[in-house]
Amino acid sequence: SRDNWRTKSGVQTPNYFGSLTQASVVKLGVTEEGREIYVPLKDMVPMVEPNDFVISGWDISSANLAEAMERAAVLDYDLQRQLYPYLQDLVPMPSIYFPDFIAANQGDRADNVLTGTKLEQMNKIREDIRTFKETNELDKVIVLWTANTERFSSVLEGLNDTKENLMAAIERGEEEISPSTLFAVASILEGSPYINGSPQNTFVPGVIDLAEDRQIMIAGDDFKSGQTKMKSVLVD
Repeated sequence: SRDNWRTKSGVQTPNYFGSLTQASVVKLGVTEEGREIYVPLKDMVPMVEPNDFVISGWDISSANLAEAMERAAVLDYDLQRQLYPYLQDLVPMPSIYFPDFIAANQGDRADNVLTGTKLEQMNKIREDIRTFKETNELDKVIVLWTANTERFSSVLEGLNDTKENLMAAIERGEEEISPSTLFAVASILEGSPYINGSPQNTFVPGVIDLAEDRQIMIAGDDFKSGQTKMKSVLVD
């Protein structure tokens, strides 16, 4: 069945168990009889239904999501088998690749990368965000970074300490401007919140300055997305 899959622990079905927004409840109070009253968190504040999300993304590898799923070897085989037809046509958009910022072992899979100056590559990301939003008639785009952890960028006066200096550094193609910082700036300029999921200094002072100036939310410094525990929670 498409609605369930077999694991070593038995048959699993899709659910939102463990989801803060979908499964959590909030205590409202106590009745005269002493009975506690709880309501779902999602009924107290306006939230988007997760099933209404439209998802796309970038990757330096051209592998479609079905191939990437097989390579990652995280999901149970029965679930992989059922998901494969739905994922094989999902291909990532070309991404930004600066070898100096990530581990050398990623070079062999970097066959889906943007070219041009740092400014040109950032502008292509901006174009991708706009096109994705328009094509899917979306209310909002949120950009989520879950790529490889980068090395720390140097924070230098005159380079990335203010929004003006950061934008000028991008135009000059300065070496210390990382891929994640370019994604963050592109997102901010397009009015899209940006969430960083890797332990790196994406949010140099110039990025924070730009986000505050544009009143765009940025957040995050580490999802622990590489941890086996996190993977297990997401799968189950």
